[in-house]
Amino acid sequence: MIIHRVVLNSRPGKNGNPVAENFRVEEVSLPDAINEGQVKVRTLYLSVDPYMRCRMNEDTGSDYLTPWQLSQVTDGGGIGLVEESKHANFTKGNFVTSFYWPWQTKAILDGNILEKVDPNLVDGHLSYFLGAIGMPGVTSLVGIQEKGHIVAGANQTMVVSGAAGACGSLAGQIGHLLGCSRVVGICGTHEKCLFLTSELGFDAAVNYKKGPVAEQLHDVCPAGVDVYFDNVGGDISNTVIRQMNQNSHIILCGQISQYNKDVPYPPPLPPDIEAIRKERNITRERFMVLNYKDKFASSTLQLSQWFKEGKLKIKESVINGLENMGVAFQSMMTGGNTGKQIVCISEDTSLQSP
Repeated sequence: MIIHRVVLNSRPGKNGNPVAENFRVEEVSLPDAINEGQVKVRTLYLSVDPYMRCRMNEDTGSDYLTPWQLSQVTDGGGIGLVEESKHANFTKGNFVTSFYWPWQTKAILDGNILEKVDPNLVDGHLSYFLGAIGMPGVTSLVGIQEKGHIVAGANQTMVVSGAAGACGSLAGQIGHLLGCSRVVGICGTHEKCLFLTSELGFDAAVNYKKGPVAEQLHDVCPAGVDVYFDNVGGDISNTVIRQMNQNSHIILCGQISQYNKDVPYPPPLPPDIEAIRKERNITRERFMVLNYKDKFASSTLQLSQWFKEGKLKIKESVINGLENMGVAFQSMMTGGNTGKQIVCISEDTSLQSP
């Protein structure tokens, strides 16, 4: 059987900006037979995420991320349909997900890397398992619960950078649901700001491309900042930290502004900002959701419940076609997406082979 897959065509360099041409599509043949313990799947949806930028380097700079190899298939979060199974946990017709899903139209996978998903949790929107009811949602919820120290009724103000992205768009809503009295988002277009305030319930939004962020932030956070959900790092984060209150908390979710630079993760703060952090006793601890696997199941159920109750609004940016994985990745890295960036590989959830 001939299938299509995406491989790493070239590396952007440690300090380079990734482009679609760093990836290429090729045809390969898939064996007709599968072995014991294996599952044949058809790919429905694939995810592109900021952390993948680190995997484009020979050295990812992280002990838990392995680098993608040149001319080898790339992988990440995926959702698919089981077409054939020789693994006890799965049968034909199951929907499954994995963090290690190869970017190809069909695949034969070790069943041990797969997890069954229930379409009822997402009202049939299977791609949500790659976003709000998946790792980005769990990251946002667990990050806020573990590192945000939100106390309902304490009149706390939360600021979210990268607020229109996969995690940020959820984090602001979750901040409200867990008890923040004011939630402010930072993003890069007027349209995204409007989306945050009119659709997601943010109390205010700051467009960092429209004048000094410090002044805008001061206007919408008159009582200072108590919780900062940081997706971007860099100058924007430094500006937020300057306006944070005594004993406040930074949730270190991501540093997308720094991923094209050869710096350690998390990047150290400039000396003047680090001095403020220490003086005001602001917590800024590395947060890795993989350290909280015991909370994944309960968090997924909580997110699903909020979604079904209409309390959690979900937004996706969808690009169609495996051949557009590189385009989707480049767009996501430059803020082209609102909500979770998804690539639809096949919407056909029947078991009829094309």
